[in-house]
Amino acid sequence: MNDLFLRACLGQPVERTPVWIMRQAGRYLPEYRAVREKHSFWQMCTVPEVCTEVTLQPVDRIGVDAAILFSDILVPLVAMGVEIDFTPAPVMGRTLRTEASIDSLRPADDSPVFGQVADAIRMLRRELSGRVPLIGFAGAPFTLATYAACGGGSRSQSEIRTMMFGAPKLAHGLLRRLTDAVIASLRSQIAAGVQAIQLFDSWAGILSAEDYEAFALPYAREVLVAVKSADPSIPRIYFAPGASSLLDRIGTVGAEVTGIDWRIPLSRAREILGDRTAVQGNLDPGVLLGSPEVIEEKVVRILAEARGARGHVMNLGHGILPETPVENAAAFVEAVRRHSQR
Repeated sequence: MNDLFLRACLGQPVERTPVWIMRQAGRYLPEYRAVREKHSFWQMCTVPEVCTEVTLQPVDRIGVDAAILFSDILVPLVAMGVEIDFTPAPVMGRTLRTEASIDSLRPADDSPVFGQVADAIRMLRRELSGRVPLIGFAGAPFTLATYAACGGGSRSQSEIRTMMFGAPKLAHGLLRRLTDAVIASLRSQIAAGVQAIQLFDSWAGILSAEDYEAFALPYAREVLVAVKSADPSIPRIYFAPGASSLLDRIGTVGAEVTGIDWRIPLSRAREILGDRTAVQGNLDPGVLLGSPEVIEEKVVRILAEARGARGHVMNLGHGILPETPVENAAAFVEAVRRHSQR
């Protein structure tokens, strides 16, 4: 078994730096686009055979050191009874801005959606057969709340801000319900066989330090504690892109690994975090649009900045861009392998 990724997450010795790519199963792969022509996005998330096929594509094509379940961070909302149309951006059938709308949410624990995802995980573990570990994931409660409040994506996130500053009790009530659903989602994934989890807090970066501590940190921390309780051996990754100013607080969330975006040097992020966590990242996804020589140069720099870290998993600082040439993604993986040999 290739367990480099798991060992690096836990700060254990590795022969070379492991590498995987956020959104590695996606539109930059022609084989993914071929599957997408036959199936809806939601089918790709919930039909085990289809989910397994697209999850394995980057493992087979570019040789990454971990597979990540093909799914979506909003699955817990669907499990709570919120209809979502992926077109491809998510558009929710209703918003959650009132006490009545929040009270109407159903408990997510026994949702058939989680069962479908669990079936896909079990199939993936059989197909992977130990080649690489499988990562599960979910959106963090605050990030899910931003989508829930506005009914989809938002440039200003004004809807969640209105709740936070105009009706904080309501905001905390929504966050409470979402936290329970995220925990249920991740417990189901762990029971089905994922070997690590990543918690995406994609909108935490809009918050001040004070508001992060009030509306995001405690709920993310509760999720990670629940994951630890479900399986103490599972590494936990917390990733909040655009939140470099919050790294000192993020270091207290309780994850074994902190994801770092490309907006801050990895060396500086390590200074802030100290030895509290391993680090993951942090190549600018745009670099993969350049030449193999530029990709290699940037990889060498990041590896140097990571030297001496408690643990390092090479990744992009966010999801791979759809227009990335497949050969450049492969060149990135190969450069990491070649230059990180111990």
